[in-house]
Amino acid sequence: MANILIIYDSQTGNTEEMAKYVYEGVSRYPVNVRIKHVDDARAEDVLWCDGLAVGSPTNIGLASWKIKRFFDVELLDYWGDIEGKIGCAFSSSGGWGGGNEIACMSILTMLINYGFLVFGVTDYVGKRFTLHYGAVTAGKPETEEEREVCIRLGERLAQWTLALIDGKKEYLEVLKKQKEEK
Repeated sequence: MANILIIYDSQTGNTEEMAKYVYEGVSRYPVNVRIKHVDDARAEDVLWCDGLAVGSPTNIGLASWKIKRFFDVELLDYWGDIEGKIGCAFSSSGGWGGGNEIACMSILTMLINYGFLVFGVTDYVGKRFTLHYGAVTAGKPETEEEREVCIRLGERLAQWTLALIDGKKEYLEVLKKQKEEK
């Protein structure tokens, strides 16, 4: 069974709320899932997982220093040992246009440097509302669309991890069927 980890930093509770919705999406699939604040996460957690969602508040258009420190310090000794896992990102900013997609890109860049296979999602969950670089919100995820981007990210992480890591190709068919229904 696939193991999925959600690590997040949150200063106001907004990104933590997003993490809970990502967890909800992941939990819809037959996987083991853990959710941890970055202060409580350890390298062993990342070694355990097959798929990883990383969430951060948007800090000056980038991931928070705690998330950066986790990759720079906590994981450094495991460079090369965690390659080939599936990864994705989510971020909450103070307002639309606050840099949250760039913050997601900074997380994806860290994941890529560790050899993670990262993905974007082309689905629209509402009018003009998608998650190409990860799930993003301005503040707390309050609208249906904002909650749905987080849930959809979690679903995709579970689907890709089950298909590509666990070898359960039927989840590729699930992805294909979902695309055809849109």
